[in-house]
Amino acid sequence: MSFSGEIKEELGGQISTARHCQIAEISALISMCGSVMIDSNNRYAIKIHTENLIVARKCFTLLEKTFNIRTEISIRKNLIRQSVSYWIIVKKHEEAIKVLQATKLINKDGEVFEELSIVKNVIVQQYCCKRAFIRGAFLASGSISDPEKSYHFEIVCAVRAKAEQLQKIMNSFGIDAKVILRKKSYVVYVKEGAQIADLLNIIEAHVALMKFENVRIIKDMRNTVNRKVNCETANINKTVSAAVKQVEDIVYIRDTIGLENLSDALRDVALTRLEYPEATLKELGDLLTTPIGKSGVNHRLRKLGEMADKLRENKEVRYD
Repeated sequence: MSFSGEIKEELGGQISTARHCQIAEISALISMCGSVMIDSNNRYAIKIHTENLIVARKCFTLLEKTFNIRTEISIRKNLIRQSVSYWIIVKKHEEAIKVLQATKLINKDGEVFEELSIVKNVIVQQYCCKRAFIRGAFLASGSISDPEKSYHFEIVCAVRAKAEQLQKIMNSFGIDAKVILRKKSYVVYVKEGAQIADLLNIIEAHVALMKFENVRIIKDMRNTVNRKVNCETANINKTVSAAVKQVEDIVYIRDTIGLENLSDALRDVALTRLEYPEATLKELGDLLTTPIGKSGVNHRLRKLGEMADKLRENKEVRYD
């Protein structure tokens, strides 16, 4: 099962105790994956469509618990796509009107506007209802990538108004959600790991949150270790390159003017470097006849380097 599937399975078994939160979640589900049917006699019916059995069960349970409505469920198999579609149907006109009025999907004149579920802020005035609404929207048309691979949370909306209102609700929790047009749909998305963790907490997917955070911690540890290894590797490469250059300079001096012509201090560090090409500056300093610190060793090696460069350019050099 995908990570999205695991989250929806977890959320599918959660029913808010507060009726206003139940209504907010139903409002999101109908708005995102439902439709209102009006027949020739001006009688209303509600259809909610999903390809997720868990979401279908959640819709059925919410409508029953919140409105005491027994809905019909229609199941259709698509052999070409090898998928199953579930339709939750509120057939009775009186019951459909009851749900539509409670979820603010219908105005006082009996006109249905799909955007009303979000635009009508009365449904999501309280933070608990906002949580429920985001949860319902995610169940209806949301997904999240496997955190092992990448961080991406999204909810697909049919129209811009829905996307922008959903974005606004997320923003009220400090979530920096963005909206993008993808083909004919508007997608509300979040890509930052910490904010996705916050969203999982907001919709109360606590088991998924723990799994997500564990993956984040392990990935952060790996990244930290990799950065340290890369940094140490770079430092080692830099040290090795410097040591190779120092040995080359000393060998050039030896083969041109001879190390015996150097001062005692320079000859001592030159011979020690040739004997211990892999030693660090500190180790070199400890190995000298008269031990000195890193800065002293570095100063002498730099003088040897300058001397070798001048010899290569046939310039006059000092041997001290």
